[in-house]
Amino acid sequence: MLTLTQLKPANENILVNLTLALTAEERTRSRHRFETVEGQIVYLSLPRGTVLQDGDLLQDDLQTTLVRVCAKLEPVMSVTTTNSLKLLKAAYHLGNRHVPIEISEHYLRLAPDSVLQKMLEQLNFEVVSEIMPFYPEQGAYKHLEEL
Repeated sequence: MLTLTQLKPANENILVNLTLALTAEERTRSRHRFETVEGQIVYLSLPRGTVLQDGDLLQDDLQTTLVRVCAKLEPVMSVTTTNSLKLLKAAYHLGNRHVPIEISEHYLRLAPDSVLQKMLEQLNFEVVSEIMPFYPEQGAYKHLEEL
């Protein structure tokens, strides 16, 4: 089994041997067995706490194989409204529930949850079920480690 131990920065111009499509939750697993798009089994052995990003490159110790990480399509709920202040309030309420959330200027995106969907719809948000890549926020403490 191929063991990937090195994380390299994203570079779309580099040719890779394999592609590893991972959901948002899977991109948080630093030590796990996965199957590449091409059907090859790989094992991640990265430093604990590593969170992979779409486009990251992974390499084995012998530097013989280069693998590109890509965000896998997955079920999500996209939350929208025409009022940006209301969208901020929705982000606040979802944050209080500690759910992973992707935040943009025009929408919020989270994993499907019927209870949260009902709450958001009762607050007059438009909630649409989609199959999209999911890029939740990392959290404030992750950024403090970089300082």
